[in-house]
Amino acid sequence: MTQITLPSPDRPLKIGTRGSPLALAQAHETARRIGAAFDLPDAAFDVVVIKTTGDRVQDRALREIGGKGLFTREIEEQLTAGGIDIAVHSMKDMPVLQPEGLILDCYLPREDPCDAFVTLDGTGWEVLEQGATVGTSSLRRKAQLLHRRPDLKVVEFRGNVQTRLRKLADGVAQGTFLAMAGLNRLNAGDVPRSPIPSDDMLPAVGQGAIGIERRMDDSNTARLLEPIHDVPTAQRLAAERAFLATLDGSCETPIAALAELDGDQLRLRGEILRTDGSEALSDEAIGAIADGPQMAIDMAQGLLARAGDGFFDWR
Repeated sequence: MTQITLPSPDRPLKIGTRGSPLALAQAHETARRIGAAFDLPDAAFDVVVIKTTGDRVQDRALREIGGKGLFTREIEEQLTAGGIDIAVHSMKDMPVLQPEGLILDCYLPREDPCDAFVTLDGTGWEVLEQGATVGTSSLRRKAQLLHRRPDLKVVEFRGNVQTRLRKLADGVAQGTFLAMAGLNRLNAGDVPRSPIPSDDMLPAVGQGAIGIERRMDDSNTARLLEPIHDVPTAQRLAAERAFLATLDGSCETPIAALAELDGDQLRLRGEILRTDGSEALSDEAIGAIADGPQMAIDMAQGLLARAGDGFFDWR
């Protein structure tokens, strides 16, 4: 067996990430897990912050500035060029295809994948008064909300947890959405929120999961990542991302999916919506874990057949 070369303070493993508090928390979690697996000091890791297009442009909707890849492209360019050794991503931000020469084959254990509705007093969206304003940059969340509450007004709302809470305090909106996983990873127990069960609102594909991308020809890094890879998370994401890929999902298509494991069985739920929330189509399938990706493809094709032409057209 080829001997593995471990990172050290002299030659640290360079971990590329966005600079948000959540992204940094995910990068440091990755470093801690690798460090624990190989008994390495903190100095054996170097977290490299890379500013992405999605971080730089905060005043426009994501769909207006390029859709999927806005939070990953610059990081992947650094990875390809050798400026970093691995890239740590929130899987809900990841396009289904990786750039040539890169591979995404390591996932950390998935956090709570569900959404939370955040208001200044922690009440749910169900009790908002008629015509209240909700802020979100997610087309999926907007469509799901308007499907249930067409009376509400939805405005563009981006930024980290603190920025969004400040906007709520300033009266820009009465409520917004955040991922439970992000709140948990930031230990943000003081943020008033109402968790939304997946039965009430299916989450984004990959929500709550952290993926670690590397260069395909970097076998040493591949071996560093092996001990921290979580197989159940990979099995769930294989189904969800096959669903997304078949639908050709982007920031302009409201798509939700969640795969869950029960023994050797996988339960997959999927949903597509019109952009204005006027119609939602959903389906569910249960089968062997190994059949998850094919189940997802079949489900996506069935939903597309039911939807017909123009279902995702902007409204």
